[in-house]
Amino acid sequence: MRVVLTPGRDRVVAIRTGDDGTATGTPAEFPDAAAAVRALEPERPRWVWPDTARVYPEVLRAGLRVDRCHDLALTGAILGTRDGRPVHPSAPPADTRPALFDAAPPVDPAAALAEHADQLARIGTDARLRLLVAAESAGALAGAEMGHAGLPFSTAAHLRLLEAALGPRVPGEVLPVRLREAADEVSAAFGRRVNPASQQEVVGAFARDGVDLSSTRAWVLREVDHPATAPLLRYRDLAKLHSANGWGWLDAWVRGDRFRPVYVPGGVVTGRWASRGGGALQIPKPVRASVIADPGHTLVIADAGQLEPRILAAMSGDPRMVAAAGADDLYAPVAAEVFDGDRAKAKVAILGVLYGATAGEAKYLLTLLRRRFPAAVRYVEEAARAGERGEVVHSWLGRACPPPDDNWWSRGDAHARGRFTRNFVVQATAAEWALCLLAELRRRLAEVPDAELVFFQHDEVVVHCRDAAAATGYVLDATAAATRLLFGDTAVRFPMDVAVRDCYADPAPAG
Repeated sequence: MRVVLTPGRDRVVAIRTGDDGTATGTPAEFPDAAAAVRALEPERPRWVWPDTARVYPEVLRAGLRVDRCHDLALTGAILGTRDGRPVHPSAPPADTRPALFDAAPPVDPAAALAEHADQLARIGTDARLRLLVAAESAGALAGAEMGHAGLPFSTAAHLRLLEAALGPRVPGEVLPVRLREAADEVSAAFGRRVNPASQQEVVGAFARDGVDLSSTRAWVLREVDHPATAPLLRYRDLAKLHSANGWGWLDAWVRGDRFRPVYVPGGVVTGRWASRGGGALQIPKPVRASVIADPGHTLVIADAGQLEPRILAAMSGDPRMVAAAGADDLYAPVAAEVFDGDRAKAKVAILGVLYGATAGEAKYLLTLLRRRFPAAVRYVEEAARAGERGEVVHSWLGRACPPPDDNWWSRGDAHARGRFTRNFVVQATAAEWALCLLAELRRRLAEVPDAELVFFQHDEVVVHCRDAAAATGYVLDATAAATRLLFGDTAVRFPMDVAVRDCYADPAPAG
């Protein structure tokens, strides 16, 4: 059973439908989405609503959750891009705090019903596309739930970190004392006042001292032998901490010792997630020291190693690469077969296949790899050639890359588009595998007390729980299920590196 749920100005309307989207009952009215879920979720329907990011948070704040849904916005974006019309899902609110939450805009129930039926007709019997839509919608549920639950985060520990690194808190736009000290050291090293935040001033100051910089990137600066280098790099690190994860960030995004970001499922054209505010997908290492489990709980942190090369092996079916991907370290057997045991060269060659590196040593290594793994290399090279011709390529489950715009046909860079489509087919499929993993893990954890998903980043998940052994088992089971869903009985392995820690930043145990 499906239930189309549409928000109104002072009520919501719920309409039962069959699996073809046709209404099977009269519309029912409820005061809000939470009341509708409370009444109908025991029947385990697939909820159909305009936008999970706007409807589901209200349900979560009422202490409820749903098992499954069909997100009309996310599905519309997938289908629209497949039709050659890139469609961006409606943006979620910038913050999910109740005082700032924007109520879902009213939606005409008849229009939602018709849109749902149209989407189901367009999906048809395409099993892969149906799986993609289900996984995308399940991901939206997980994203809202993780934003609601929050990642355990010690405000006290982070305040200590900020004070140790930056000095006492200062008001407004005043620079913290450690930043001012680093800036003064930079100026002293140059013998004149230089603003370390100004690229133009930094380049000019080095030039006056006889140092020509190709850029002011950190890796370039580290090669420069000059007394200003060390304080300049220190200033950059402190400035990044202050702006990205300083006191203002703490006030805005950490509440009740929980970091509560807004995830944006499908926010990238490949299907990877983005985040809106808070930087959920870019938690730097120093900040991870403040991610601390609750008393009696622990963090189970799992990430998939060498995910994209393994995805390519499964997609291409290249016998030798599939065999290599049956090992814990995919690069080692490739190195043994092709590169005289040199693992570093094997890694460079495989990443070159994925990202289109064709210059210098990478070109030579790619030639060797092509001879040994012709089907795998051919798979991505055909995607690259399609992109160069202006064609659209698809992921394993059917997500389409955006078509080139009108200007591309007269002035576009064919090689750049080829590099994009080469990587798209693999990265988008990797995102689908990760979505299936997330959906399967979410389903398994729903029946476990004191265990919840609290973080997801591309190929990494974090579970906050009391029973780490049980949670680890669920992660591994979900990994196997996701692999079967996408690739059936494949010999490709997707090993998960699982760590159990009280603090996200803790090192792995020795031994």
